[in-house]
Amino acid sequence: MCGPAGSGKSTVARQLESEGMTRLSFDDMAWQRGHRSMPIPVEVHREIEGDLREHLIGLVSSGADVVLDFSFWSLQMRDDYRDLLKPLGVEPETIYLATSRGVVLARIRERAAAHADDFPLAPVLAAAYFDHFEPPTIAEGPLKVIG
Repeated sequence: MCGPAGSGKSTVARQLESEGMTRLSFDDMAWQRGHRSMPIPVEVHREIEGDLREHLIGLVSSGADVVLDFSFWSLQMRDDYRDLLKPLGVEPETIYLATSRGVVLARIRERAAAHADDFPLAPVLAAAYFDHFEPPTIAEGPLKVIG
């Protein structure tokens, strides 16, 4: 999954999960560790990402289909995960949620910290996340655009 906060990634990832994929969610893991707002401390972010990478490698190595419910906001992050999976013979497909800025910001305004897919963000931070998001291109590899 790929898209800024509020774009609908978790909704699509949960649909894929219901179809048999294993869903790994950064936000779920942060929530399970007691965090109720973003951004989380850098050291916690590193720990969560390390745990998720390890889990991903184990799942893919066992033949599981996995959906990563992360923002993948930068080309560098997407490339890092492609490099992680390449030795396993996997070329991931990027599913990009191309949701408008207005819709994204409205969705985030409605968040109430009720569950892991509902992290509230300050309006300035939500706008910065959207404005600094680097949309994927077909040059990166398999790409599906929704929206």
